[in-house]
Amino acid sequence: MELAYDHLGSRLRRIGEVELTYGRWGSRPRSIGSWALTYDYLGSRLRSIAGHAVEYERWSGRCRSAGTWELEYERLGTRLRRIGPYELVHDQLGTRLRSVGPLVLRYDLLGSRPAGVELPDGSAALSDDDLMALFLALHLREVANEGG
Repeated sequence: MELAYDHLGSRLRRIGEVELTYGRWGSRPRSIGSWALTYDYLGSRLRSIAGHAVEYERWSGRCRSAGTWELEYERLGTRLRRIGPYELVHDQLGTRLRSVGPLVLRYDLLGSRPAGVELPDGSAALSDDDLMALFLALHLREVANEGG
């Protein structure tokens, strides 16, 4: 399954057949397929995915839950290790996300951004849970790389 970006390569536009839409001036997606995404007043923090609340820790600002899923981070770091039942695996340097549960990410030729996802058992489409976990992992990684 391919991940498609806009013509500048800066914004994720598709996860397989599921389109991400953006507001006229914003850099954050407003929807994933039919799922609405909402943000806080400043538009910086994701607050819900398809009505599933996204909550943050009070002092650190780290995302702590999405719907019924708790998020787990490395003991001393800020790197995300788990989204609900989905374990996140990074490369040895911790610079690239390698997998989200059973979903294995492929990177572009320069290795700078995910270009595709290999689905388990040769599946042709992501389940809703797979899509939500993958989007959340990619989104939170992007926000962390932006420094906010």
